[in-house]
Amino acid sequence: GRSIGVIISLAGTSYNWKERLFCVIAYIPKATVQAAMGAVPLSLGVESGDIILAIAVLSILITAPLGAIGINYLSEKLLIEKE
Repeated sequence: GRSIGVIISLAGTSYNWKERLFCVIAYIPKATVQAAMGAVPLSLGVESGDIILAIAVLSILITAPLGAIGINYLSEKLLIEKE
């Protein structure tokens, strides 16, 4: 869903395909929803709320660093600095 939103939002721009691909990839490692909602089931007394919270935290700990590394690496490969 998020990738499609990025593609749609870039329609009509002057970005080339590499820049568009970078934008799509840059939006993948977001754990905003997990951070905001991860503890809700636990606070509501859901039976497996502790497991849901653990998975949310784990997804944040995995996707955030991998996303930062990927963005750093791919920026050198996909983006060209203009003078």
